[in-house]
Amino acid sequence: MTLEHTPVERTIPTPGVVLALLVLGLVAAAVAVPDVISGSPNDVDPTDAFHSPSFQHFFGTDWLGRDVFARVVHGARASLAIGIGGTALASFAGSVWGLAAGLGGRTVDTIAMRAADILLSFPSILMALLIVTILGPGTVNVTFAIALALAPGFARIVRVQTQLVARSSYVATARDLGVPSHRILLHHIAPNVLLPICALATVSVASAIMTGASLSFLGLGPQPPAPEWGSMLAQSRNYLGADWTLALFPGVAITITVMAVSVVGRILQTRFEGKEGT
Repeated sequence: MTLEHTPVERTIPTPGVVLALLVLGLVAAAVAVPDVISGSPNDVDPTDAFHSPSFQHFFGTDWLGRDVFARVVHGARASLAIGIGGTALASFAGSVWGLAAGLGGRTVDTIAMRAADILLSFPSILMALLIVTILGPGTVNVTFAIALALAPGFARIVRVQTQLVARSSYVATARDLGVPSHRILLHHIAPNVLLPICALATVSVASAIMTGASLSFLGLGPQPPAPEWGSMLAQSRNYLGADWTLALFPGVAITITVMAVSVVGRILQTRFEGKEGT
């Protein structure tokens, strides 16, 4: 008897996906080893102000003679710290929030979801702006504000998934076999609920980076002279007549990073949902 082997289907990454991964690789390098890629972002040389892009200064220099390329490279760390840190805190808090709502009974569920509804009634950027205005400017406060703005969305999704998994046949079988509740939560419910959240968190990083850049643009993020993409955009507004490229490079950095994160996040979300990417 001849055995027929079923060919294994392999998904070939599209050029867009390869480009997105390449961009994220470059951004990761900028976050990890900015000093290796460029020089100091705060070296001032007024005699070299508004220098055009050249081999010596790839992105030119700003009004203080600081190297714009170095500031964009070093700014990646602050911008991604806000986006990734805020999303990580939001996913953790939202997961605990959603698990408590899904497993805590009707009263706990009602209170938790009404609180989520109240917070979700405000746009995330407005909620983050309100929180950081109360707490004050700074990287930590902006990160916390973004986390609190995103957490209710995670909570609602985790709550729905928790209730679906808790009613599944394998959870019911585990209960009938006398498996302790904490083991059911750790080994049956949590893995099936939280793994898809990883893909959702990746998508949320993109919006968190945009929100963080927006708050920094308003002067509520990392304070000068610390390099950060949003604050670089804000500071360059006063010098657009002298050199419009001062706003171009941090703006492009924000745009391509957000697009790359969104592409990778959507792919991960599709994989977890068991669908084929388009």
